[in-house]
Amino acid sequence: MSTRQVSDRNDPIIENRDMLVAPMQKGEKPAERWRIGTEHEKFVYRTQDRRAPSYTEQGGIRDLLMAMTEFGWEPVLEGGNVIAMSGRDGAISLEPAGQLELSGAPLENLHQTCAETGRHLAQVKTIGDKLGLGYLGLGLWPDKTREELPIMPKGRYDIMLRHMPRVGSMGLDMMLRTCTIQVNLDYSSEADMVKKFRTSLALQPLATALFANSPFLEGKPNGMLSYRSHIWTDTDPARTGMLSFVFDEGFGYERYVDYMLDVPMYFVYRDGKYIDASGLSFRDFLDGKLSVLPGEKPRASDWVDHLSTAFPEVRLKSFLEMRGADGGPWNRICALPALWVGLLYDQTALDAAWDLVKDCDMDGREKLRAEVPKLGLDAALPGGGKLRDIAAEVLAISRSGLSARNRLNEAGDNETGYLQPLDEIIATGFTPAERLLNLYNGEWGGDLSRIYAEKSF
Repeated sequence: MSTRQVSDRNDPIIENRDMLVAPMQKGEKPAERWRIGTEHEKFVYRTQDRRAPSYTEQGGIRDLLMAMTEFGWEPVLEGGNVIAMSGRDGAISLEPAGQLELSGAPLENLHQTCAETGRHLAQVKTIGDKLGLGYLGLGLWPDKTREELPIMPKGRYDIMLRHMPRVGSMGLDMMLRTCTIQVNLDYSSEADMVKKFRTSLALQPLATALFANSPFLEGKPNGMLSYRSHIWTDTDPARTGMLSFVFDEGFGYERYVDYMLDVPMYFVYRDGKYIDASGLSFRDFLDGKLSVLPGEKPRASDWVDHLSTAFPEVRLKSFLEMRGADGGPWNRICALPALWVGLLYDQTALDAAWDLVKDCDMDGREKLRAEVPKLGLDAALPGGGKLRDIAAEVLAISRSGLSARNRLNEAGDNETGYLQPLDEIIATGFTPAERLLNLYNGEWGGDLSRIYAEKSF
């Protein structure tokens, strides 16, 4: 989740609807300026006892962040607490229970993305070795209850933690017990955004299945392959889901603005503090009728903040954000952007991918989304067959898109090699979660503690 660094009290007051559309329009870029922004989270644990460290304890999360200054990172403060680090590779931030996230810089190609990921993991491992900390690449804490997890000192999280139980049964699990990999991608025009949004939203269940990596909860199998994805089905229905209106005729920036105006607020940021506005209406804010700030109208930064508080399977801000994948190891952190760049950044590949999914109705898309957390690649396709039946074709389309981009590294290799972990999943038929379950039921003999050796970076 984003970390606000300035108050922006002097930015423009929103005077008209054009200012609500503006962030999305400003995202338009010609193809030569398209970039790749990759975000990935990991769980932090004490190597001595596998406990999740608190923020303030010696060798805990605060010390981990500050130790990153060794590599040139600069601290970001909120209320006197270091809650993020800023550097040339983007930003390092904290999820609510101390999950460590890298929000990478916007990069030109996947070679740079994978190098950035490698640098970050090497850095945090160096610090972890000094502090006695390790990192897990999974989509869900496999053995921790909510009560065993610490809370980070970020104002927006305090508000969300209070609000989540009012609107769903698993919002606290989403905040405290999950990790994800995400990729942010550009578009050239409103029409290009629409096609990319529709294609990626329709194919998001496939990404969820391929990256499914959260089959354990509180020490035992949870009956799901991606429990992280299941959690989103009862987190907050007002701000999650498959967004059926994206597939409606006439969808564009204006319709997404309408959706976001219907999403209840979380907060307003003023003078370095978060004001609780949970459940209130941004429409009332536009009219100067927000109860927590009577008479005050929103500024442009308030709208940008609000755009970050919806959590659908694909999110639109000034870029499109793919949100369907569980957290995982280094090679899958590289594979997720590879999948989507191949599908969305070459026009021929984008056309082929959309042709593959365009005829499905919304009931079919919703049913597929609902089945994937439990069944993975065995989820039923609306027209018959299983999701695994189109997986190889989608991967072939992505590979063709990456080949057409022809972005080479110093060795002369293009970007297609980053799809290899997904090739293996399709070839064997086993998702990462199924591999873990096979180990748990076989070689591990039900000893889940062995996951720390298996899934640590």
